[in-house]
Amino acid sequence: MRFGAFLAPFHDPRENPTAALERDLDLIVALDRLGYDEAWVGEHHSTGWEYIASPEIFLAVAAERTRHIRLGTGAVSLTYHHPFMVADRIVLLDHLTRGRINFGVGPGGHLSDAAMLGIPGGEIRDRMEQCLEVILHLLTSTEPLTASGPGWDLHDAVLQLRPYQRPHPPLAVPSLESPFGMALAGRVGAAPLSLFFGSADLAAQWAITEEAADRAGRTASRADWRVVVPVHLAESREQAIEEVRTGGGEWMFEYVQALTGRPAPVAGPAHLAVDQMVESGSWVIGTPDDLIAFIRGLQERTGGFGTFLTWGHEWAGPAATLRSYDLLARFVMPEFQGALEGLRASGDVARRTATGLHEQRVAGVEAARATHARRREER
Repeated sequence: MRFGAFLAPFHDPRENPTAALERDLDLIVALDRLGYDEAWVGEHHSTGWEYIASPEIFLAVAAERTRHIRLGTGAVSLTYHHPFMVADRIVLLDHLTRGRINFGVGPGGHLSDAAMLGIPGGEIRDRMEQCLEVILHLLTSTEPLTASGPGWDLHDAVLQLRPYQRPHPPLAVPSLESPFGMALAGRVGAAPLSLFFGSADLAAQWAITEEAADRAGRTASRADWRVVVPVHLAESREQAIEEVRTGGGEWMFEYVQALTGRPAPVAGPAHLAVDQMVESGSWVIGTPDDLIAFIRGLQERTGGFGTFLTWGHEWAGPAATLRSYDLLARFVMPEFQGALEGLRASGDVARRTATGLHEQRVAGVEAARATHARRREER
């Protein structure tokens, strides 16, 4: 299993945004050092909580500060862009990072973004799908393309710079509420990113991807499936809950409900929202052992997936948030990556033979003492 982080990212609108963006970059550097496989960064233009307007620019900076971690757009809101320009930017970023880019696409995370641009909310998915078809042609073919869509035209269009990764950077489609994302991922061969929020039936979501892939003559691979879950870890469950109690409650009611219009999945009040989300099994707020048990249960319920992503937040503040990612890397990731098997096998052998080897050690020491004493007498 691979591990990573899916960052909107969310920030308290009362904080200095420049410092918050720098903190996001510092976090990705830390994830790279801790051995995480990937980090995804979103695109948003409204609400005051999420203000990375161009994940490509942000990830270009992150790429310069990291060495190994893969960096994903999570996601470029194709509805708002000219498809040729998106393809051209992603290919450039693909080359500049020597192929460390994943290309996540979506229709747009907030209808408030679309409203500012005069785009009807009911059209965003159709527009996104039309753009994606054009982008996939540009990435995979040098056949000149003439096409048009709402607000854009192409005439004999060809990308002069071909992708560094072939046939193109790995494609991904986030999915939260509607079946659109899971179905589109199956149809075009993209990796679905299932955002687990509330009582989502992930097994049913995966079935949508498999069915769409089958209709398109493809085979969907669970190894490509990513599941995104809110997580915060500490040394005890009580400590973890207390660290996120205020921030998690404020996020639920002041952001999710008040700004996006989605009803909170729990009754509240705000200071009890975290407890209620933990009790419902929607958030993992606890210890590394709690997360290990959750992931194993999720594997069993879903039939398996390839990557576990934490749904990034700062409900606990920067220091505790970084400690949570550290605990996950130290104690959770190894359980699912086979990193501990040799250590445990070696320890089992040593444990079984410890008594006998100690007896040999004692006998050896006694023999050495006897030899030393005899030689002294001979001298």
